[in-house]
Parts: sequence; C-alpha cells; structure tokens
Amino acid sequence: MNAQPPSNIHLDARALKVLAHPLRTRLLAALRMDGPATATALAETLGTNTGATSYHLRRLASVGLVEETDQGRGRERWWRAATEMHNWTERDVADDPQGRAATDWLRRATLSWFLDRYQAWLDTQASWPLDWQDVSGGSDFALSLTPARLAAFQAEFQAMFERYHAATPETDDAEESAETVLIYLHTFPVGATK
Repeated sequence: MNAQPPSNIHLDARALKVLAHPLRTRLLAALRMDGPATATALAETLGTNTGATSYHLRRLASVGLVEETDQGRGRERWWRAATEMHNWTERDVADDPQGRAATDWLRRATLSWFLDRYQAWLDTQASWPLDWQDVSGGSDFALSLTPARLAAFQAEFQAMFERYHAATPETDDAEESAETVLIYLHTFPVGATK
C-alpha cells in the first residue's frame, strides 16, 4: 500500500474534451489498473492498433493524464498514468457546451464501465472465497442534504478513502489476500429521478 495520499489531477475543460473518447478512457483505466505498458502491449490488450494507441497516449499526455517512463529502450516507449485519480466540477465547463458534452459522455461511460465490471463480478462471485463474497456487494442510502452538507459528506468520504489508501497490511498473510477493490460513489438528488 501507499503511505502517500492518492495523486490527483483536476481536469479543466480542455483536458475533459481530450479524455472524452472511448479509447482514451480505456487506455487511462488500463494504465491505472495494470501499471505501465508500451503502446504495443496496450493495443494488444484493448484490441486496437499500435499507431492509434500511440496517438491517443500522446493526446492524454498533452493534458497531464499519462506520461512516459524511463523504462524503454530504443524506439520502445513505456507509458504510465500520471496520477491515480482525476476530478472536475461542472463549474469548470458551465460556459463551454463542448465541455459539458464531454462531462456528460464521461459520466455515462463511467456508468457503463461500472455496470460491465459489476456484471462480471456477479457472473464469477461463486468462484471466489466466501470471505470475499460476504464483503462484496452494493448498498444505497438516502439522506436529506443541502449542497453544502453533501460537499462535507464527500470530503469525509475522500478522507476515509485516503486513510485506507495509506494503510499498510498488518501481516504478510494480509498482503497476500489483498485484491484491488473498485468503490463507486454516485450522489444526486432524488427529484432528478422522479
């Protein structure tokens, strides 16, 4: 585990428009989940070609989302995610119709990616140890909050995430049983869904 808070980048409208592309979001996710890779390896994993992969990696690098490592030799270039997370607010794109379209696309793509991942878990959960089956799942909660109180809730959630991110396993056994766990938090007013 990492003793540092997770690295984060706040995306402006330009970065959001660059990221709002199917292959670019998949490239960034692959680098964050699986670690550094070459364009060739990423193209093979994602079922695309090396030229397109290299182009889109350079576009992501132009807004600080990915960067080259010093692992490569000769023409072989290795890439890594520049940060572990990113964020933005709707204020960042309030006066930019293309930026608003980008954030809408990104939110919908994230939801679709989550549904695919969660479906894959449901399809395979019976093959996992019962300890994992017992603690995996979903919950929903309803609270009556103002925007300011919701912001405070999100800040507390972020602080809790950072504590767990920085924690180290107690024993070698704990390290061996550790798995990457996806955690999603979606907050929105119920009035939007009536």
